[in-house]
Amino acid sequence: MTRTLFSIVLLLPILAFSQRITGKIAREGRAASYIEIMAVKDKTKHTTISDEKGKYTLSLSENGNYSIRLIQDGTELLNTTITVTGDAERDFYIEKKEEKLIEGIALTARKKLIERKSDRLIYNISNSIASQGIDGVEALGNTPMIRVDENTGVSMVGKSGIAVMINERMLNLSGSELINYLKSIRSENIERIEVITSPPAKYEAQGNSGLINIVLKKNQNLGWNGSLTTSLLQTTYAGFSNSASVNYQNEKLRSSLKLRQYDSQKHSYENYKIIGPDGLASSDDRRDFWNGAGVNFTLDYQLSKKSIIGIVFDYGFGHSGMDITNTSDYFQHGNYTNTLSTYAEHRTENKQNTISAYYDITFGKLSNKLSITGNYFSNSPQSNIDFTTEDTSGNSYVVKTPSELDYKIYSAQADLTLPYTFAKTEAGIKFTNFDNNSDIKYQNLTGGSYITDPQRSNLFEYNEKNYAAYISLEKQFNDKWSVKAGLRYEYSTVNGNSVSSGQSTENSYGKFFPTAYLTYKSNENNTFGINYSKRINRPGFRAINPFRWYTNINSYYSGNPALSPSINHNFEISYIYKGKFSASAYFQRELNAFGQLVRLEDENKVSNFYNFFNKNSTGISLSYSDTLFKFWETNYSVDFSYMKTQVFATDAVSRKGNSTVFNIQNNFSLHKDKTVQLFINYWFRLPSSLGNTYSYYVGNFTSGVKLNMMNKDLQMNIYVSDIFKQAKSNGEIYYQDSTHFFDNYYDSRALTVSLTYNFGNKKIKGADRNVKFDEKNRAN
Repeated sequence: MTRTLFSIVLLLPILAFSQRITGKIAREGRAASYIEIMAVKDKTKHTTISDEKGKYTLSLSENGNYSIRLIQDGTELLNTTITVTGDAERDFYIEKKEEKLIEGIALTARKKLIERKSDRLIYNISNSIASQGIDGVEALGNTPMIRVDENTGVSMVGKSGIAVMINERMLNLSGSELINYLKSIRSENIERIEVITSPPAKYEAQGNSGLINIVLKKNQNLGWNGSLTTSLLQTTYAGFSNSASVNYQNEKLRSSLKLRQYDSQKHSYENYKIIGPDGLASSDDRRDFWNGAGVNFTLDYQLSKKSIIGIVFDYGFGHSGMDITNTSDYFQHGNYTNTLSTYAEHRTENKQNTISAYYDITFGKLSNKLSITGNYFSNSPQSNIDFTTEDTSGNSYVVKTPSELDYKIYSAQADLTLPYTFAKTEAGIKFTNFDNNSDIKYQNLTGGSYITDPQRSNLFEYNEKNYAAYISLEKQFNDKWSVKAGLRYEYSTVNGNSVSSGQSTENSYGKFFPTAYLTYKSNENNTFGINYSKRINRPGFRAINPFRWYTNINSYYSGNPALSPSINHNFEISYIYKGKFSASAYFQRELNAFGQLVRLEDENKVSNFYNFFNKNSTGISLSYSDTLFKFWETNYSVDFSYMKTQVFATDAVSRKGNSTVFNIQNNFSLHKDKTVQLFINYWFRLPSSLGNTYSYYVGNFTSGVKLNMMNKDLQMNIYVSDIFKQAKSNGEIYYQDSTHFFDNYYDSRALTVSLTYNFGNKKIKGADRNVKFDEKNRAN
């Protein structure tokens, strides 16, 4: 497959028969984004649209004199004549006095709802009525191939992980912090959402994951603006969240301050059953709760017309916990042997710091760009699990397991962009250092004092260094063909040391990660693409820490310091029709994959990580978005995948099977000015297989209304999620000598009421210049 792709790349120059003019469009001294360029000669039209930086490439069929018109939203910005004698560069400058309205032309430069670039699918959210008046989390939920769940977070079809960027810079948050930050972004400030299923060489090769790039609208005016949002969430218990955003910009400075706060709880249950020679029936009745706050500050300062410096600071702190009442019945060959009754209190205090600084400079006639970035991240959770366990003989055990963890990540990188006429070239280098130290104790209450058990306590030290370099080339041959290819090399050294047990590991490895993309646009209505990428999935810190996290005296979770990375090969073919219908087919090959397995030996339930399977996945993803009868906006998608797993070195059973997921979204405008909207959404997954796990049917039916008041300065959303209480996690896990059953529900039926008030200059938006910091997610 790879050989075929590169063969096509070598043949493509034969197709480059047209003349091309390239350049930039500026308006009153600033780059002019999304301007339609129309070249007319002998009644033949050639058109293109400038990108977000005002750059354009226009292919022409022949030399000669052309009438050039620059148009935006039905307004002619410039009308001139040029002579073309071959490939050339030409910049256009628009003065305000040259603008005039063109009768019969309206929104000619309006982008399609769905577009395709060489390495990403683009959802132009600013063109969607259904995606207005909502927050960033809900906007992602409307995006093709993206799933959003308050419990599991943000996910992408066919991917085991996800990372989120703002304006091409990595958002340095995860979990609940990510969800709460995205809720502070309003959809009115989002221009488009880019779905990158196969990240190019510029990004980290880590993880079988995709990228989401949220592109915010550019500032139009100077001054202040902001928004206030408050939300009430009612499940079994009541919860709330609040956020505030203030933005300011002048001629050289651009800044944004975001504050977030949340306090919620829910009632959950988990049931786990093992049928085999050693049997278990475990039931958890649980109250989960979490609260916290955070601040995000971004600042850009323009040193000159060609250079800018910036800083991103994010600080978040929070408390979380669980009160769990557990009953575990044990069996031997079907005969009851014992019961453990446990009451546990989990308490965690967490603090996260992220500081990123960057310097961007543009130089040369072709606007070459150099970006230098430094990152620092720290996470220092302190937790304690106190539990009391009693067995059928009346024995009682009181235990504390206090823990202190300290994650620190440093990284530095340099990225160079060279927009040569023969190909846009990108190259860069990066260094990252990971440090993880954990001190976790197991203490028994003996004689009125807590005594540390050294056999169950652990001091673990971990260090990892990654060195990376990449280069990529992107070429637009004509109006129809474009190609992009890249190569990334990463070298890693890993050192882990368990001070308590004396167990240590050392490892080093280097690998190449190629990527290739080919796009063919047969006409304005049909776009085809094909891509390949190779990636690596390194285990997170907890997965390799050998310490045991106990939930009662016989049950614990543990990491495996001998865990190795897995390798992923990804192939994808895509198609888009009229910006409304998109289709993609993919094949993934995952080698030496790792996961968590549960074993029961007598009454000891152990969960640990192992490299234990290879997996082939084939899938098809279809989506259709359209507006019907001017008031009904639809967004329908279906994802079908077939998976075959080959298990080795464990007693897990090799499986094959399929998974089918439907997502149906309907938005009805009940008033002509779109101030009252009704939405009805239903997401469901048919019974499916993944790995050695079979999952039952799961669904989520959500409905509500959106109201725009006070000239759309005030928005109110009222909706109920999981109305039919179908969002359960239940199924079966297969081993050679036993079958495991799980049945879990996390209180997802909820009433949500949110109010957002926007003030100040409505056209301005915040800086939000988050830098690439891909590795940070592994620390959570």
